[in-house]
Amino acid sequence: MKRYALILTLVLALAAGFGCSKKTATADPNADQGVDPALQAAVQQITDGRVLFAFDKFDIQPEYKEVLKTKAELMKQYPSIRVRIEGNCDERGTQEYNLALGERRARAAYEYMVTLGVNPSQLEMISFGKENPVVQGSGESVWSQNRRDDFRVIAQ
Repeated sequence: MKRYALILTLVLALAAGFGCSKKTATADPNADQGVDPALQAAVQQITDGRVLFAFDKFDIQPEYKEVLKTKAELMKQYPSIRVRIEGNCDERGTQEYNLALGERRARAAYEYMVTLGVNPSQLEMISFGKENPVVQGSGESVWSQNRRDDFRVIAQ
């Protein structure tokens, strides 16, 4: 009986020790991790802007060249950042056709950023075709949002 009481006391003491830990808040949640706030802002800016495309096209429109220039400048400033360019299409067309078109869209952004001075080793491409819509539904207002390149930071 004494043995059970001793085991029960130890279990309760351990449970109390694990269950009651206090977390202290710091002014900057990334301070403990040594994360550079400027780098985090750069990563956010790179992932925020999408490049949209016209129907059945993969050429970069002038307004999106500015978006890509901003991303390129940040990537040159922070050479540790690696980005995956994800080409996407709307729901129209076959799976095969949309995968090829998504690849051409991703390649167009890739090549433009390389001409702006981004190291090719910082970039990779993938096509999702029509499999990864950002907006569900049909109609031009939906389709126009799904014809895009997304930018995912895969290393910093």
